[in-house]
Amino acid sequence: MSNALSIHRTGLLGRSVFDDIFDSMLDFPALVNRTTQGYPVADIYNNEDGGTVLEFALAGFSKNDLNVEIKPDKNTISVSAQHSDEEAESSRRRIARRSFQKTYVNYDNNLDLSSATAEFENGLLQITLPSRPETKALSIKIK
Repeated sequence: MSNALSIHRTGLLGRSVFDDIFDSMLDFPALVNRTTQGYPVADIYNNEDGGTVLEFALAGFSKNDLNVEIKPDKNTISVSAQHSDEEAESSRRRIARRSFQKTYVNYDNNLDLSSATAEFENGLLQITLPSRPETKALSIKIK
């Protein structure tokens, strides 16, 4: 007789977990979709004037590839680019450029979309949306 105590531990990861991981690695379209959902990388922040700045990292694109569409009546701004596979094959470029469209909505209606400006330099698209004059904070003197 052995004095060794036999302990049975249940596995933390069952067979179905391993099957799910393995199956997800084989589902290439779903994997690509998950890795490109945030494309392009964007940063949105307020500038010193109280306006909003949208910055997009767009390496490999030219200014002519990009489209910025503002619809003041719908309070939306859309940034997009169309990229054809034929162009990539003919140039044999290795930089990943893909088509995209991002739409942002000004729900607060506090930005003057008709006065927006856009600049593109060194792969960085910067769109500046000034705030509406009537939405800027006022400071009053207390008597």
